[in-house]
Amino acid sequence: MSILVLGGAGYIGSHMVDRLVEKGEEKVVVVDSLVTGHRAAVHPDATFYQGDLTDPDFMRKVFAANPDIDAVIHFAAYSLVAESMENPLKYFDNNTAGMVKLLKVMNEFGVKYIVFSSTAATYGIPDEIPIKETTPQRPINPYGESKLMMETIMKWSDQAYGIKFVPLRYFNVAGAKPDGSIGEDHGPETHLLPIILQVAQGVREKIMIFGNDYNTPDGTNIRDYVHPFDLADAHLLAVKYLRKGNPSTAFNLGSSTGFSNLQILEAARKVTGKEIPAELADRRPGDPDTLIASSDKAREILGWEPQFDDIEKIIASAWAWHSSHPKGYDDRK
Repeated sequence: MSILVLGGAGYIGSHMVDRLVEKGEEKVVVVDSLVTGHRAAVHPDATFYQGDLTDPDFMRKVFAANPDIDAVIHFAAYSLVAESMENPLKYFDNNTAGMVKLLKVMNEFGVKYIVFSSTAATYGIPDEIPIKETTPQRPINPYGESKLMMETIMKWSDQAYGIKFVPLRYFNVAGAKPDGSIGEDHGPETHLLPIILQVAQGVREKIMIFGNDYNTPDGTNIRDYVHPFDLADAHLLAVKYLRKGNPSTAFNLGSSTGFSNLQILEAARKVTGKEIPAELADRRPGDPDTLIASSDKAREILGWEPQFDDIEKIIASAWAWHSSHPKGYDDRK
């Protein structure tokens, strides 16, 4: 059988594809529009199609050309909280409406398994820390709302069409393939760790820390960090879980340990040996104080065992990528 990876040229998706190909367990088909992804990030042994999952005719051609696809892993969505606050319709159009179009084509071709890249943003400001799968989902930004709507759409599609699904709600993703061959390259970059490492490289003058008055020990946001290879392993385990005939259910993915923005900054200074100047700035809209996952359910049911469970190890892998690719994937062109 084959697995279709949507958004497989993106940051997390490219690590997923790399992991699948290296394990040699599956034929891997990749779809990516390359609006934010990078063709150079896709493993050469994967079958690649450039196009948009919101185009049903294009997706029909992909499924028709690869009739052995039985499972979809879906990473293709816009994911910037601040942008979603400014342009919510972009997120509901691409993320939510895109899911509707995808499920229609999957149903046409009898593809009954989907593992979906959801997010901790569906919980909003959580009632409890660590966050469990049963924690009420009350998004506080359109990005989180769009992902929650996608989960809801899949729930009803399961009941109506038998398309079984697993939403994986994960938290901050950080790190890269340890050999530095693939990594994180966004334009513009908005994620904390790559920005910190760009300062360490001298690409930026300083890092801006948005808000120091949150309800946390040092006043800065606290987040749970997960390596993309650990996420990739969880996605494959979720596919195997569905293939065994198990029911649809959601899993949180996290390290169960939170680090504040200032703690990440200090760890990066230690790993890189660089000063990394920082400056405080106003809060960004839509950012909760603390997000830490309980991933007990994924560990118990899926057998998930994260290998990158040390924050300095995660940062060191990201530093290997940034050090060898100071201009990101542009270095390969």
